[in-house]
Amino acid sequence: QVQLVESGGGLVQAGGSLRLSCAGSGGTLSSYNMGWLRQAPGKEREFVAAISWTGDSTNYADSVKGRFTISRDNAKNTVYLQMNSLKAEDTAVYYCAASPMWKGWGSRLRYDYWGQGTQVTVSS
Repeated sequence: QVQLVESGGGLVQAGGSLRLSCAGSGGTLSSYNMGWLRQAPGKEREFVAAISWTGDSTNYADSVKGRFTISRDNAKNTVYLQMNSLKAEDTAVYYCAASPMWKGWGSRLRYDYWGQGTQVTVSS
């Protein structure tokens, strides 16, 4: 069973940058399409970005396109989310999630494993 641990969250001023990491253990992430999702207080969890198991394909929410970049290093069993030009509305708990590659790639992945989340707070 895959375990996911996010890190890299924190407090940053608007316009700043953060890089989130998601480290996998108990299995190789190279067999999974990976996603980042977030949940702000009082709101539903929403999709942020996803990357295919090969790293060849990515998807982004419209709200983060051009500002966030998802990437992966399968040798390190880690997925990243580089967040630039952060805005106050990016404040949320960010979750990493894994979807087995046999479930297919698409705009709405079905995730089997989730991390515990990391808080990102952007001050305006």
